[in-house]
Amino acid sequence: MSRRKELIPQPRSVFLRVKCPSCGYEQVVFSHPATVVKCHICGEALVEPTGGKGRFKCEILEVLS
Repeated sequence: MSRRKELIPQPRSVFLRVKCPSCGYEQVVFSHPATVVKCHICGEALVEPTGGKGRFKCEILEVLS
């Protein structure tokens, strides 16, 4: 039981810059979405909610802090 609790817990969710596999458009999405995230240009689904971390159907380019 030497597990130490953090005084202020850090969030596990982040914002990500992703690239659409169909049209190549880059946009910023949330890692834990509550709804389906679609591409602004072509409308293809990029991230689907799973009740936690999203299921990504696109290329993740960068984790934003």
